[in-house]
Amino acid sequence: MSKQYAVMGLGRFGTAVALGLAESGNEVTAVDSNEERVQAVADVVTYSAVADVTKKGVCESLGIGNVDVAVIGMSSHMEDSILATIMAKEAGAGYIVAKAVSDIHATILKKVGADQIVFPERESGTLLAKSISSGYFTKFFSLSDSFSIVEITPPASWIGHSLAEVNPRKNYGVNVIGLIDNGKTRINLDPQEPMEAGWILVVVGDNKELTKLGECRG
Repeated sequence: MSKQYAVMGLGRFGTAVALGLAESGNEVTAVDSNEERVQAVADVVTYSAVADVTKKGVCESLGIGNVDVAVIGMSSHMEDSILATIMAKEAGAGYIVAKAVSDIHATILKKVGADQIVFPERESGTLLAKSISSGYFTKFFSLSDSFSIVEITPPASWIGHSLAEVNPRKNYGVNVIGLIDNGKTRINLDPQEPMEAGWILVVVGDNKELTKLGECRG
């Protein structure tokens, strides 16, 4: 069943998130104070609006309190992103993901109500959309616009099989570079060791291939 999302701030990152969520079949409200940016996504998202979400009462009028996840995509002006986070929280958004430009900014956003912080120079908007709408990845770190490292639970078809048998590089176009087992990270992997359901794999690859890997789980 699709979920309801709101993306507030439609720069490059916010636009990627809004379009990614919409293309995954979710209901998306896209908001920005810039009409041109709103028009660019209007035909794809469920609802779009030109509005200033830092103003009192705007989030309530847009129904932000009804969404499962609100993504605060603005960050160039710290005050605006902080105010937007506060307003989304007060409106009753179920879960707030906020974009930060520094560790200090992130700390403030967490204090005013953000549940998850993302850094634009470290994380891909497209992968964030896949992550929060599907739960594919427990963490992800962007190395470039098209290449990332993710943490992901093994697909069901991999359980009980070794990396040598699965051969992720040949068959999926990705590389498993480590794993987390009971909170402990292991880098030197035994390619013959059968994988377990409780593991979290650390995988590096092209974003398209990583997304395909996430979609094949289950």
